[in-house]
Amino acid sequence: QVQLVESGGGLVQAGESLRLSCAATGSTFNINDMGWYRQAPGKRRELVAITSSGGSMNYGDSVKGRFTISRDTPKNTVYLQMNSLKPEDTAVYYCYLRARAESSGWSQNTYWGQGTQVTVSS
Repeated sequence: QVQLVESGGGLVQAGESLRLSCAATGSTFNINDMGWYRQAPGKRRELVAITSSGGSMNYGDSVKGRFTISRDTPKNTVYLQMNSLKPEDTAVYYCYLRARAESSGWSQNTYWGQGTQVTVSS
């Protein structure tokens, strides 16, 4: 069974840093995209950062220049380095995976992690 195991959330002060990680487990994958979305209370889920199989990376406008996404392909793991955090970055951060999984007969599916809370105090 495919699982996305997230870690690294927490409570920090404005200006500090956090690093999130997400590992895809439970199958062999052919990954298309992997990354992070976030959702703050009362707001829609929004793109934070995503990396594609071809190496391209896309960032939400509000995090450009402060957040960096990276990927360890052999480990099926993606990282999000978050610097210069602001109170408006407070949200639940969800790992996202679009991939073909052997356990699903190599059909392409989208998977979501359970979410990790990031809280930035002012």
